[in-house]
Amino acid sequence: MRWITRPGWPGNLLAMAAGASTLLALAPFDIWPLALLSIALFYAGLRTLTPRQALGRGWCFGFGLYGAGTWWIYVSMNTYGGASPLLAILLLLAFFACLALFFALPAWLWARWLRRDEAPLADALCFAALWLLQEAFRGWFLTGFPWLYAGYSQLDGPLAGLAPLGGVWLVSFALALSAALLCNLYRLRERRAFLAVGVLLLLAPWAVGLALKDHAWTVPAGDPLKVAALQGNVEQDLKWDPAHVNAQLALYRDMSFSSKPVDLLVWPETAVPVLKDQAQGYIDMMGAFAAERHSALITGVPVRQVVHQQRRYYNGVTVSGEGDGTYLKQKLVPFGEYVPLQDMLRGLIEFFNLPMSDFARGPEDQPLLQAKGYQVAPYICYEVVYPEFAAGLAARSDLLLTISNDTWFGTSIGPLQHLQMAQMRALEAGRWMIRATNNGVTALIDPFGRITAQVPQFQRAVLYGEVVPMQQLTPYLQWRSWPLAIVCALLLGWALLAGRIARTV
Repeated sequence: MRWITRPGWPGNLLAMAAGASTLLALAPFDIWPLALLSIALFYAGLRTLTPRQALGRGWCFGFGLYGAGTWWIYVSMNTYGGASPLLAILLLLAFFACLALFFALPAWLWARWLRRDEAPLADALCFAALWLLQEAFRGWFLTGFPWLYAGYSQLDGPLAGLAPLGGVWLVSFALALSAALLCNLYRLRERRAFLAVGVLLLLAPWAVGLALKDHAWTVPAGDPLKVAALQGNVEQDLKWDPAHVNAQLALYRDMSFSSKPVDLLVWPETAVPVLKDQAQGYIDMMGAFAAERHSALITGVPVRQVVHQQRRYYNGVTVSGEGDGTYLKQKLVPFGEYVPLQDMLRGLIEFFNLPMSDFARGPEDQPLLQAKGYQVAPYICYEVVYPEFAAGLAARSDLLLTISNDTWFGTSIGPLQHLQMAQMRALEAGRWMIRATNNGVTALIDPFGRITAQVPQFQRAVLYGEVVPMQQLTPYLQWRSWPLAIVCALLLGWALLAGRIARTV
């Protein structure tokens, strides 16, 4: 293991393996201690490297993380995007190489400006702050790719109780701090006062997390609501085929007609594969059916609007029956719902011409959906993976809803990772979440992030269960990440100032 602290390819390969091991800490494997080990190896590997060497070491860690954790994007490129196996692999490797820069640049910054070898406690705190900064940055830059955050490993782990306090980023911060402190304890063994503080900093997050793991931050706002979530299991290559549109409309109609009476009848993302204005008669008919049953029907449907004399298309969700409102998706999936640099890329390969890949972003500050007298925060597919964005909607809601179509990723682990992030959003908000998908995982999630009901993947089924509207705010919904951001900014600012003073003395 001495190789991890030395420059050269042995250490770089170990860093790549450490990044890849993070996959096993997340769904569906959930071996959460590996997240701690992975970060510890990354931290230890940067201790003696020059900035240039650290840049390469960080890149290797990031390449391993994304290579192991998001390989399932290959299914979208090859099976549904029309790219040949070789081309899909080359595109995927280029994708991993670019994403790995999210770790390479912070590693360079750490080695160049922030590392405090003479102060192990401060060093650990600053490393945790930098780790949080890189997670936040990769969730923002170029619309963000907020996948594989270390904090998700703790959904069923000891630190889960921290999520309602500061979200998944507080959990990630605690993991990074713990990993760095574990590496530094031996350096403090001859300084008892610092050792005692180090042990306290190490144990405190875990003690608080365990103590708050089952703490209820919110309370019911009304009686339980009966839910039926439909999983149509429509093949992706048929989804947008005009010859199969009527069959899909008939499928969800018949599944609804034969379902049990409920308060909320939920269909998945783009269950209606026709523009809303063209399918309005069908939606009104299904809304009348829902109203007769005293139900609210919530369904995904693409929406066309004229904005500044231009037609724009949106991925949307609408409510009919005993409810009202239409929400337009704000966080779009690159290449799936819009194509960056489309003038250059469209037509290059079929992957850049996927159906419905020309959506526009919905406006900010849209009203929430209304269903059965309650405020419902809607997240369409990818939107549920953005912690701060999700918190903004959740703070105004009584109930959370996410609809998705993960058919793009076949039988891979991608949809299971997606489900885990939805569970974390429910835990952060202290609210029930309904998750309706085309082919799984359709599930109901309680305010502690636990799945209370689900139906198997890749089957046509109706999920029945109950959810409870909730009120009051968790500390995270009330304060968001500002307290943690201020602490991290102070730590990093102090490290930069201390480093400058040290160099002038």
